[in-house]
Amino acid sequence: MHHPHVESPDVVRQVDRLLAERGDGLLSVGQLIALLRERTGTDRSDADLAALIAKKAAYLGITVLPDHK
Repeated sequence: MHHPHVESPDVVRQVDRLLAERGDGLLSVGQLIALLRERTGTDRSDADLAALIAKKAAYLGITVLPDHK
């Protein structure tokens, strides 16, 4: 049976903390992902982390810049 990946509470808390710390400045999703990996060591994919960041940022009313590749 496949179990969906459940994010550890630490990663979610760190996303909240990063957004709160940097909510007054503009950061890109890529910068936030790099900081999140640095702080938590998570192995979640960039796409999963970007979705989590976007969801939390939208809820908090914080603008996060998309990364252009």
